[in-house]
Amino acid sequence: MQNGEHITKTEAAYQTLRRDILATRLSPGSPLKLGALRSAYGMGWTPLREALSRLEAEHLVTAVSNRGFAVAPVSRAELEDLTRARQVVEVPLLIESIQNGGSDWEEAVVTAHYRLSRCKLAVDDPSDEAVNEWDEKHQAFHLALLSAAKSRWLLRFRETISDQLRRHHRFLGLAPTLRAAAGLKNGYEEAVAALREAMALEHHTELMEAALDRDVERAAALMSEHIGYTLHVYIHAEEERSSSTPPASNGTTS
Repeated sequence: MQNGEHITKTEAAYQTLRRDILATRLSPGSPLKLGALRSAYGMGWTPLREALSRLEAEHLVTAVSNRGFAVAPVSRAELEDLTRARQVVEVPLLIESIQNGGSDWEEAVVTAHYRLSRCKLAVDDPSDEAVNEWDEKHQAFHLALLSAAKSRWLLRFRETISDQLRRHHRFLGLAPTLRAAAGLKNGYEEAVAALREAMALEHHTELMEAALDRDVERAAALMSEHIGYTLHVYIHAEEERSSSTPPASNGTTS
């Protein structure tokens, strides 16, 4: 009983911290001090330590020498690398899924697309509830598209890549763009337009139709384009930040 209770507490700590890291409620690079986590989440030392060790193995947490743990950082270089990795893994999975999918797969794709269509876009409703709902339904749509693929290993790799991309997208692209839009900063229009384009239902509809038509070549091309949108949003957000930041004076370290 005690061992079972310990496993349950460790799993709860792991799932809670993982959720908040993926949603960037725990910001990339921020320290994860056991005392602060215990106070914030009401969890014990041992479940937290074990949860952090599991998250380190997933590269969502980093161990800092003599300083404990921190949320894994994000960067443009990492985003570009993850985008390439997703291309390599997800396009073949889509092709395999289209070739193997039957009527149940078609129904799952259509249902997931319909549920995604009912969500509000972050540019129209930036609340946490709306953003989380769209993210959940968007993930479900892509999983439905790939659900008839047979390669278990590629699907596992895809899940790891997807989790990291969600963090990068939220922190580097989504959050800065929504803050810029809320503050009505000059030049934010292009960043918001890029975000709206990335989240637009039309792209997902085209992808669904190509998959259901068994048009492998078109579906693969659309998926490749779709995968690039996260990086596209970040580039516009980065340009917006650069243009709104005044240059430092000579001799001044920013």
